[in-house]
Amino acid sequence: MQREFRKRRQQLMRTMGPGAAAILPAASALYRSRDIPHPYRQDSDFWYLTGFPEPEAVMVLVPGRVQAEYILFCRERDPEGEAWEGERAGPDGACERYGADDAFPIADLDEILPGLLEGRERIFYPMGRQPDFDRRVTAWVKHLKERGEGGNEAHEIVALDHVLQDMRAYKSAAELRCIRQAVDISVEAHLRAMRYCRPGQWEYSVAAEILHEFQARGLEPAYPCIVAGGGNACVLHYTANNQRLRDGDMLLIDAGCEYRMYAADVSGSFPANGRFNREQQALYELVLAARDAAFTRLYPGASWNDSHLAVVETLTQGLVDLGILSGPVEQQLAEGAYRPFFRHRTGHWLGLDVHDVGEYRIDGQWRELETGMVLSVEPGLCIPAGTPGVDERWWGMGIRIEDDLVITADGHDCLSSGMPRTVSEIESFMAGSHAA
Repeated sequence: MQREFRKRRQQLMRTMGPGAAAILPAASALYRSRDIPHPYRQDSDFWYLTGFPEPEAVMVLVPGRVQAEYILFCRERDPEGEAWEGERAGPDGACERYGADDAFPIADLDEILPGLLEGRERIFYPMGRQPDFDRRVTAWVKHLKERGEGGNEAHEIVALDHVLQDMRAYKSAAELRCIRQAVDISVEAHLRAMRYCRPGQWEYSVAAEILHEFQARGLEPAYPCIVAGGGNACVLHYTANNQRLRDGDMLLIDAGCEYRMYAADVSGSFPANGRFNREQQALYELVLAARDAAFTRLYPGASWNDSHLAVVETLTQGLVDLGILSGPVEQQLAEGAYRPFFRHRTGHWLGLDVHDVGEYRIDGQWRELETGMVLSVEPGLCIPAGTPGVDERWWGMGIRIEDDLVITADGHDCLSSGMPRTVSEIESFMAGSHAA
C-alpha cells in the first residue's frame, strides 16, 4: 500500500501547488474512563495520506522542497514506553517503513515546523478538528507573518479536508479490494447471526455472534452493532441490545466491520422464528421493492437524489396500497406523508468512514454519480406501537434493508449480494439453520 499512499500525497501536492504546505495531525488517543484508553483508531485523512498507525504524529507536505517534500513528526523509540504499549516506528521507521522523506521527533515540532512553512503563501490544514492543535497552527502562522521574511509568509489557511473529500470520493482498485473484503466478512457475520437466532434469546447474544465473526478475523466493528427485536427496530440508532427476542418478533441487524480501515455497512431484517407472518411479509416486500427501485437509478450520470426519489415513490405507493396511508398517491408524495415511517435518506457515501466524506450537492445541485464511487442503499419502514391512524396489526415493526454498492462503468455492482433478501431466501436459510 505504500505506493498507494505516495500517489495520494503526490496528487494532493499537485492540487496544492508549489507555494503551499499542508499540516495534518494524527488522531488523539481517547480515554474510556480515567486512564483506560479506547482502542486507538487513526484519523481517516491522516491514514489516507500516510498509512501511519500511531498517535502523537504530524504529517507535513511541502511541495517542491528540494530536501524533502513529505516530513513526518512522530514519537521516538522508547524501550520503557514500548514495554507497556508496544513497538513504535520512531523517526527511522517512519522513513524506512512508511515512506517519509524525512522524520523528526514529535517533541521537536515547535522548533522545526515553522521553518518548513517559510515562503509558503497557503497552508492547507483541517481547522476545527483539534482545537488545541488549531491554536498551535495559528500561533506559527502569526509568528511567520510578524517576521515577514520573504514577503509571502503564510497569508492564508485553506481547508485541507475539503480538498481531501473530493479525492476520497473516488475509490482506487486497492481501496475497492478492502471494501469488498469488509463487506464479505460483514455478510458472513449476518449469516452467522441468522443461524444462531431463536425466539427467547437476547439481543446481546446475537450481537456476540456478529462480534465473534469480526474479531476471530482480527477485525473491529465499523460502528456499534444494532440488534433490534420487535419495536426496538423503530429506534433508528438502537444500540442497547438488551431485550429478549419473542416468538413473532422481527429482528433488525445493522452491522459492519472495518478491514484495513475501510468500512462496510450492511442491514437485514428477518423473523426471529424463521417465518414471516402476513403483515411482516407485506412490509418487508415493500421495503425490498423500494430497494430494487433504487437499484435502477444507480449508474454513472444519475443524480445522487434519483435513487431516493425512487424509494420514496415506491414506499408511498405501497403504504397507500396497504391502507396505512389514505388518499391519492400524488397528494401523499407532495405532503411527505411517508416521513413518519421513513425518517432518513436512502443512503450515504462509504469508505474510510461509515458515513464517508463527500459532497451530496455541488453548487446547489445534486451530485452526479461517477465510476468508482461507493455508497450504501438503505430503504426502510418503521411503525412504532401507538402510531395514530394506523391499524395496530402493523405496530411495532421496523424493517431496513441496506446494501453496499460501487458505481461501475456500466451501472453498479452490489457488494453485499451474498445476503438472503427475498422472503423465500430468508425462510429457506432460517429453516436450514434451525434444523441443523
